Amino acid sequence: MNIKQVSELTGVSADTIRYYEKIALIPPVKRNKNGVRTFDEEDLKWIKFTRQMRNAGLSIDGLTHYLALFSEGRQTVPERKQLLADQIAVLREKISDMTEAVERLEFKLAHYDEHILPTEERLRQREAVTKLSKAERT
Repeated sequence: MNIKQVSELTGVSADTIRYYEKIALIPPVKRNKNGVRTFDEEDLKWIKFTRQMRNAGLSIDGLTHYLALFSEGRQTVPERKQLLADQIAVLREKISDMTEAVERLEFKLAHYDEHILPTEERLRQREAVTKLSKAERT
């Protein structure tokens, strides 16, 4: 497969695939006699894995560290597991924050007329008084 086909299959742009290869988030891709990248199924798996880890919020540095540990072998499994567990905790915190934000917005929407409108009106009146006061001083 060429880079365009891989990009379409994975949803990862060709530029991003090249970048992943350049910074060693994916192994070097084989090239044909003309120097054009030729991807196989294993390359696709690496690209998908990298994209999934990035989508899970792992930084490039974090992913680079994870891959370095992977290269060292089985003795690094506990540390790799810990990296994943730490990222899960980060995501759970984000989920909690987002859930709280959604709940606040749902409350505001459900009670818009009785809570938001009166508050907006008080703020507009306060703003009008402030503007009038400034105008009187000049």
